[in-house]
Amino acid sequence: MRINRHVTKTLMTAALVSVGLTLGACTPQYQNHGYIPLQEDLDQITVGKDTRETVAATVGVPASAGLLKNSGYYYVRSRRKAIGFLEPKVIEREVVAISFSSNGVVQNVERFGLERGNVITLDRRVTSSPVSDKSFIRQLLGNIGRFNPAGIAG
Repeated sequence: MRINRHVTKTLMTAALVSVGLTLGACTPQYQNHGYIPLQEDLDQITVGKDTRETVAATVGVPASAGLLKNSGYYYVRSRRKAIGFLEPKVIEREVVAISFSSNGVVQNVERFGLERGNVITLDRRVTSSPVSDKSFIRQLLGNIGRFNPAGIAG
């Protein structure tokens, strides 16, 4: 009788431990990547007055700049969610784009986000109506997290 009680207790403990580990593996894990300046800091930037140097002093040096030498500053932040063995999903992505004129003065301050897979404008302060680098921003938002080093080797 004692052996059966001991075996039952051991099996029950093992079952509870395995259920606990299984539930623990399903807990979502969040990963933040990148940097976006605070809105209060962005509000200190004056379109048509501030320069590259004053922007860098106010909100910090960007992680990414434009492809061309004298294009804009791009601050990018994303948040990913991973559950267990499933592939992580990007649940939030935001880009702040600060464009400069040819003489280095702030021309645009824009904030873009990602909602249901579509790029949306969250905030925009523009001195001129056409936005010259919108396609680059759309590409930047669409390609973050899709880098595959295995695809380069060959």
